[in-house]
Amino acid sequence: MANEKNLKITFCSGAGTVTGANFLIEGNGKKFLVDCGLIQGDKIAEDSNWEPFSYDPSSIDILFITHCHVDHIGRIPKLINDGFYGKIVSTIPSKEITGIMLADTAHILSRNTAHHLAEIYTEENIKKALDSWETLDYGQKLNVDHGFQFSYKDAGHILGSGMLEIIYNGKKIVFTGDLGNSPSPLLPDTAVVNDADYMIMESTYGDRNHEERSERKEKLVQVIRDNYDRKGTLIIPTFSLERAQELLYEMNSLVEDKIIPEMPVFLDSPLSIKLTDIYPKYEKYFNEKAKKLIAEGDNLFDFPGLKETLETEESKAILNVPPPKIIIAGSGMSNGGRILHHEINYLPNKNDTILLTGYQSIGTLGRLIFDGAKSVHIMGEEVTVRANVAVISGYSGHKDSDHLVEFVADTASTLKKVFVVMGEPKSSMFLAQKLRDNLGVKAYSPSAGDSTVIEC
Repeated sequence: MANEKNLKITFCSGAGTVTGANFLIEGNGKKFLVDCGLIQGDKIAEDSNWEPFSYDPSSIDILFITHCHVDHIGRIPKLINDGFYGKIVSTIPSKEITGIMLADTAHILSRNTAHHLAEIYTEENIKKALDSWETLDYGQKLNVDHGFQFSYKDAGHILGSGMLEIIYNGKKIVFTGDLGNSPSPLLPDTAVVNDADYMIMESTYGDRNHEERSERKEKLVQVIRDNYDRKGTLIIPTFSLERAQELLYEMNSLVEDKIIPEMPVFLDSPLSIKLTDIYPKYEKYFNEKAKKLIAEGDNLFDFPGLKETLETEESKAILNVPPPKIIIAGSGMSNGGRILHHEINYLPNKNDTILLTGYQSIGTLGRLIFDGAKSVHIMGEEVTVRANVAVISGYSGHKDSDHLVEFVADTASTLKKVFVVMGEPKSSMFLAQKLRDNLGVKAYSPSAGDSTVIEC
């Protein structure tokens, strides 16, 4: 950089792909990271997680976390393992949730003692991360030497998700992290940004739109009723953080209002159960409607028929429960977890249904099912897909294309450049073009490894 006070941003990973968020900021003698997530997808993509970082981890001053999905936090133990000893900063809920998420990943890896990753996901490395962790509430300022100020705004994506705002030398740079599909059943709407000079934004659904909120609930009701009438089993691969809680919240009202028939509903995910148990601690981060229901004595995540199956034997016993029934299990893209066992059992049955409620990355089992595969391989077994495949994109935790444009429109008059990341290439490029066409902003879709200089 000609001017050492300029900022250099490197899109280390998380550009040209939905997962693996990891961005490096360098300027005025300081180095910061935004997120350090797992790259997810096929084996080649996942193996790249354990290659050396493109920077020296020991040179990083602070790692800022936008939220605690594994594609934003999953490589923190590797960062620690490779020499990082700086601070980690996030919102208040994100620290506790990250501890649970990383411990769960470590537990999964520990089952395979031959897996070299177990040497990275150690209790010691996770403890080092949490011991170096500091938290900020939304709007709280963190001033750092050499003229940097950091703060978070509510992204409305998951509990504790935050857009990171950086003020340096009179310029405001915003890393959106993932932006919520507002209005959310549980969370406040995404905060407005109207004064950014530069923005690094997600584009998971940059090239398409979701159903309307009312339509998604109607679809959920219809899928559940159809499954009940067929006396089938409805399996829902779900993300343990936020999606599981949203589904429980929706089913709570549907059962209590007798809109759907009562039947056994199994929350078959130890991680989802643990995360759901901590949600009441963070009631102040809920939206007003959810707070009001809690004040009236409603347990938002419990209803007649719901059973949590924490232990392995309890999970296996679900097979003996006669249908109709519903099984909510991780993972959301069917790339691990208990959902795989249920898919082996229920995908071959034409009376059963698999409901996809979230994004399915290229290379995942969920994407194959989404794309209409007639047979799939699960844990070495060929499984015929005869079950009904239902998709409700409205349950996504991400803004869709039109709402991403609306979000940027609030600050279009102040923006000098937008960098569109965290999306498949066609999605990122489509959104960048849409921002140029609709708002007249300079929008770019960088590739992994690209860098840009922000003149300050």
